[in-house]
Amino acid sequence: MVAGYIFWIFVGIIFYIYAGYPIILTLLAKIRTENQRDLTSNPFVTLLITAYNEETVIAQKIENSLKLDYDKSRLQILVAADGSDDRTVEIVKQYQDQGVEISFSPPRRGKMAAINRALSRVQGEIIIFSDANNLFAANVVKELLAPFANPKVGIVSGSKSIYRGDGVLGESEGFYWKYESFIKTQETRLGCCTSVLGEVMAVRNSLIKPCPERIINDDFYLALMLIRKGYNSVYAPGACSFERISLSARDEFVRRTRIIAGRYQAMMVFINKIPLSRPVVIWQMISHKFMRPLVPFAMIGALIANIIAVIWPIQSADFSLIYLSTPFNWLMLVLQGIFYGLAVFGNHIDHKHIVGRLLYLPTFLVISNIAAISGLYCFLTGRQTPLWQRAQRREIVDHSSNAEPDKL
Repeated sequence: MVAGYIFWIFVGIIFYIYAGYPIILTLLAKIRTENQRDLTSNPFVTLLITAYNEETVIAQKIENSLKLDYDKSRLQILVAADGSDDRTVEIVKQYQDQGVEISFSPPRRGKMAAINRALSRVQGEIIIFSDANNLFAANVVKELLAPFANPKVGIVSGSKSIYRGDGVLGESEGFYWKYESFIKTQETRLGCCTSVLGEVMAVRNSLIKPCPERIINDDFYLALMLIRKGYNSVYAPGACSFERISLSARDEFVRRTRIIAGRYQAMMVFINKIPLSRPVVIWQMISHKFMRPLVPFAMIGALIANIIAVIWPIQSADFSLIYLSTPFNWLMLVLQGIFYGLAVFGNHIDHKHIVGRLLYLPTFLVISNIAAISGLYCFLTGRQTPLWQRAQRREIVDHSSNAEPDKL
């Protein structure tokens, strides 16, 4: 009986994280919707691009940035190169006659250090943060600026689109970002979004202060600091950033491991900087950001509880699903076995057809949660540092080309 209760508690946790929270959030958002206003002014903007050894993509990123639909006399393009030892700095300097600036110091100290160093050269009222390996739609600046008409808005995040044609890994990643986009839209309707994207994010310059260099997830840390001060974070889905998926599942696993390690670090920061005056935001952060890394442990707990219910079935005449009495104990175990079997099988089949792509979804989910465990291990052992490793990605193409992005 106890095993049955424990099993359903773990299943309930998983359901709440993936489905329950979005459902509750959507219902609340329909009750309370923030009025959005558009910015009519034309503020000076700084596009701050962080880069580490990005010689293969930095020229394309700069070319893309120079084509943005915004008054060029009101736009500063500044590249913050963190200890790059390839041709990144040399390539950026080739664009200095077009107004592109560079902040560079040879010692490699991490992304947060590169941002801190570049802040002294920022001229814009609004800073738009971006990475070197993503491209912007032409209207990104205007879309990111619009919500700043509300003085309560301190930070605005755009959307991520994964290009089609990157195989089943790209399709799964694209589906994930659609799911995330829905949640962030509902959070914004409720008043404040708790998730931001560092590669397409705008912040009021007057609110930014240098952050600790040890921070791994710089974007979430900045958002947390501003939310704690009483400002809102807003999601602007029209501000599209286009990106290619990692070159391999292994590269994507490493990337996710780093993100989750940073998530655990953020939990520690959050404990010391809880915005006590904003209980709804606290609920959102815990549900959206901090419970996600706990999913693999709930999955393991549910499996163990199910196995216990099979080995030591309850001696009762009750035909109860809640207690996992026979045959429900076996049924749940078989269903779990099928799920994990598909996760293994989905990694070794042809993904060119619809069946293969559907079978890869359990694989994607399981691998993502294994990465969450790996992220916790890296955080606890101190193996994850602010120095990011550049993930190998497929060649990016400009949004104006014939390549079709998986729009959110």
